[in-house]
Amino acid sequence: MKITIYKISLAFLFILISIKTNAQQDPGYTQYMYNPLTINPGYAGSTGTLEAVLLHRSQWVGIDGAPSTQAFTLHSPLTNDKIGLGFTAVNDNLGPSNEIYLDGNFSYTLMFSYNTKLALGIKAGARVLNVDWSKGRFYDGSDPLLNSNINNKITPSLGAGAYLYSDNWYVGASVPSFIKGDYYDDIQESIQIERLHYYLIGGYVFNFSDNFKFKPAVLAKGVSGSPISVDFSANFLIQEKFTIGAGYRWDDSVSALLGFQISKDFFVGYSYDYTTTDLNKYNDGSHEIILRYQLSRKTSQIKSQRFF
Repeated sequence: MKITIYKISLAFLFILISIKTNAQQDPGYTQYMYNPLTINPGYAGSTGTLEAVLLHRSQWVGIDGAPSTQAFTLHSPLTNDKIGLGFTAVNDNLGPSNEIYLDGNFSYTLMFSYNTKLALGIKAGARVLNVDWSKGRFYDGSDPLLNSNINNKITPSLGAGAYLYSDNWYVGASVPSFIKGDYYDDIQESIQIERLHYYLIGGYVFNFSDNFKFKPAVLAKGVSGSPISVDFSANFLIQEKFTIGAGYRWDDSVSALLGFQISKDFFVGYSYDYTTTDLNKYNDGSHEIILRYQLSRKTSQIKSQRFF
């Protein structure tokens, strides 16, 4: 039963790779495989230890007003390992807009077998939107609409997710927020009503030896009324220290990924995205850096966690 569920879920995720994509509303990350709590509350506590992640992303460097995102996540299981608690904070800048996401995360884990677990999670919090129209590309000081800035507009958020995982694989599905609020649309240079976002994520670790592991991963993101966005990555872990890999965002960009386990508890990762669309004529690519802290785990806990 557990193998059937896993195979069906993973096959569905890879089928989605063939679907054409376009830009979405929520922040996106190239190193999503190290930062799933931002989209799926079921991940809270799944590492079996306290984990904290800091991430910075500068997208389309060289374009004025291009997206810039900072994210912080913190989570840990409680003493019985069935309950996980976490916190996420995201600061997202795009053109004249700034949006802050603040959420608490809760998960409860069901044991399917000794190695297979299903974590069901919920997240709740708020989104804070600010827009300064004077920083827009088409600002007209005589237009009354563009002189009505948005200051700290708060919208509550409530989302849910499921995260099924074992020693060497995981699949997850989530909706970060069921509550629709306003967001800034950079294409229209206007405020629009946000649509629901749906996420599917999956990965598998091939343990070739104690010193060489391979993990393909995929993230599919859908928005109501829009095409599917799909990211695919493949990373190699060498000597439990060095990570090297590549990624592809369908019809958008290709990426190079590097990582280094600085110490037993700290990992640093970097990614560079090269845009494959006509937009590459106007930018110098996208840069992303991540710093992860994982408190040392007991040897009896989940294997290959550094690679998850």
